[in-house]
Amino acid sequence: MKFYDRTNELQILADIEKQSMKSSTFTVLTGRRRVGKTSLITHAMDGKTYAYLFVTKDREAMLCQKFQTALEEQIGLKVYGTLSRFRDVFNVIMEEAKRRHLTVVFDEFQTLYSINPAIFSEIQDVWDRHHNEARINLIVSGSIQSLMRRIFEEKNEPLYGRPTSKFVLRPFTVNVLKQILADACPTYSPEDLLCLYMLTGGVAKYVELLIDAGCTTKEKMLNYVCRQDSYFLSEGRDLLGNEFSGDFGTYFSILQLIASGQTRRSDIDGALQKDMGTYLQNLEKNYEMICRQKPLLAKDNSKVSSYEIRDNFLRFWFRFVYPYQSVIERGMSPMLKKNILEKYEQFTGRTLERYFQDKLMETQQYTQIGNWWDRKGENEINLVAINEFDHTGIVAEVKRNPRKISMQALEEKIAHLPASDFGRYDLQLKAFSMEDM
Repeated sequence: MKFYDRTNELQILADIEKQSMKSSTFTVLTGRRRVGKTSLITHAMDGKTYAYLFVTKDREAMLCQKFQTALEEQIGLKVYGTLSRFRDVFNVIMEEAKRRHLTVVFDEFQTLYSINPAIFSEIQDVWDRHHNEARINLIVSGSIQSLMRRIFEEKNEPLYGRPTSKFVLRPFTVNVLKQILADACPTYSPEDLLCLYMLTGGVAKYVELLIDAGCTTKEKMLNYVCRQDSYFLSEGRDLLGNEFSGDFGTYFSILQLIASGQTRRSDIDGALQKDMGTYLQNLEKNYEMICRQKPLLAKDNSKVSSYEIRDNFLRFWFRFVYPYQSVIERGMSPMLKKNILEKYEQFTGRTLERYFQDKLMETQQYTQIGNWWDRKGENEINLVAINEFDHTGIVAEVKRNPRKISMQALEEKIAHLPASDFGRYDLQLKAFSMEDM
């Protein structure tokens, strides 16, 4: 698959590189695994001279020897003798950057934490002593976002306040997904687009796997996902194993419950027979795996709330793949697919709501988008979008089948919106279905 989008991110990296010609820059790039961070850097540096250093889980001395070789081969930085400490490698880089401009990329930077946590203090010391005299475009990229936040955002960590730029690479937008699918299959259907969105959520690696395999229809995509050698079957475990470490089982159980529809705190505590408050807070705040859904404009401490998995692929994986490991291990792919198809329409009803919420947010015409329901869990409105500056907005019913949409029923639900929250907004009624994708 060709390189798509990322125009803004490429411009950011180009501006940073230009700035680094005069003064040192330290850029932190994060984002979930498979979202395309390495591809972005590679594309931004195409045709330029730079050092790409991938941090592997080796002993420090062996890793430094690999870096020493890579620095010589990629940017001609020759060092006599053998470097066995990261501090020495980084010091050599910064000293060279006093003589000439350098671009150096450390990929999977957070892995240094498992090699030697003291390395970050050493980086701080070397950076503080040399960066004012150096001309270096230093880029560090990381996929385990909880660790990257700890390294750079906690005030007691040595590298807090050192980066000159930080940004998160997000999945492809809905419009880019449509462009990719249209290029691969101009005759695609709304069902094909919804399936691609459900399975990938715009994550570049997943999109690339499906498109390169010629899977441009719902049927082909689900066949690819369910076949015995599928990358997708083990991806959830591979993706989260490093994030959760020792509490793997508990976090997976919570995510499975949420994916199956047990989304309230009381449901989760009851199913696991334990207070899951700390785990839920970690999943929401530290790992950013889930979000607490509450009626739009409800107060933060509202008890009328539920949890939802943020990531589309993980939402799918914990609903249809993780609970059926025995089926997968016995190679019963047809049964796995049959189960998905039986529950597909119900599951993708909420997926379609998320699709239109994303699509509206991408227009940049609204400041808040979400759902609304009353305290009894009734009168649920699928989509509410408001602009807090000009006090306009829309209220929409979202259904797969347009014939199942009742504007009269929507008007009745709108009558229950609290005037204290929504009275100042000029709200338009809308209907969205598969035909509007």
